[in-house]
Amino acid sequence: MTTRLHTEVEGRGHPLMLLHGFTGDTSTMWPLGHQITGIRTVIAVDLPGHGTTGVLADHAGYRFDNTVDALAATVRQLGHETVDLLGYSMGGRIALGLAVRHPGLVRSSVLIGATAGIVSDAERDLRRRTDDDLAEEILSDGLESFVDYWMDLPLFETQARLGQDALHDAREQRLKNHPDGLAGSLRGAGSGNQPSLWRELHKVSGPVLLIVGDEDPKFRSLAMRMASGLPRAEISVIPDAGHAAHLENPAATVLAVRAFFDEFASP
Repeated sequence: MTTRLHTEVEGRGHPLMLLHGFTGDTSTMWPLGHQITGIRTVIAVDLPGHGTTGVLADHAGYRFDNTVDALAATVRQLGHETVDLLGYSMGGRIALGLAVRHPGLVRSSVLIGATAGIVSDAERDLRRRTDDDLAEEILSDGLESFVDYWMDLPLFETQARLGQDALHDAREQRLKNHPDGLAGSLRGAGSGNQPSLWRELHKVSGPVLLIVGDEDPKFRSLAMRMASGLPRAEISVIPDAGHAAHLENPAATVLAVRAFFDEFASP
C-alpha cells in the first residue's frame, strides 16, 4: 500500500517538489517556494510523520525507500512525467534517494545541507540505535522537551541570527507535529535507517546543485564528496548561513536556485 502524502500546489511551469527537514512541514519550505512559483508549479509535501500527512497506520510507510516510492507515486498521481526536486537536510537525503531510485522521473535536484548517508555499517548501526533511543525519548518525555533539545543542537546554533520571533515561530511549528509521527520518521528514515547512497550516485541522471552554508563545515565537506561522485553537480556556498541556508540567507539561496534553473533546467 502506497502512503498518501499531503501536498500543496501553487504556481505555473514545470513541477518543482519541495521536501522539508526533520520536524518541519510544508510551511517551512514555502518562503523559498513562493520565490519560485513564477517559473515553476511548486509542490510542497508533508513527509511521513510530519504536518498534515501525520501519523501513519502502517509503520512500513516511514521507511526511507517506501517514502521515496511514495513520492514517485505522488508525482505520477499529479500527472507529471518528470519533476525538479528541492530538499533540505532530511528532505535532501530523501530527494537524493528519489533521484537514485527513479532517475527517469527526476529532471534536476537542489539539495540543501544534504548527505548521501553513512558509509560505514558500524557507524550506521550506532546511529540507528541513537535514533531509536531518541524516538523513545520523544514518546516518553514529550514533544516539548524534544523540540527544545533539537533546536539547541550545535548544528542549528547559527539560526540565532534569525531573531527570537522567528525562533519562537519555528518552535511553535515543530510542536504541531505528533510525537508518534516524529518517532516513526526517526525509526524509518533517520540517518541510521537510510541506506548508503554513496556507491549509487552515478545513477543520478539529472544535474544537481548542492547548497551549503559557509558556516556549516561538516556539510561543506560532504557536498564536495558528493559532487565528486555525481555525474553532473555543482556546489553553491551561501555566505552568512549555517545548515539551513534557505532560512538564514534566503535571498542568496533563491539567487543560486534560480541561476541553476536558468542554466540547467529551463521550463
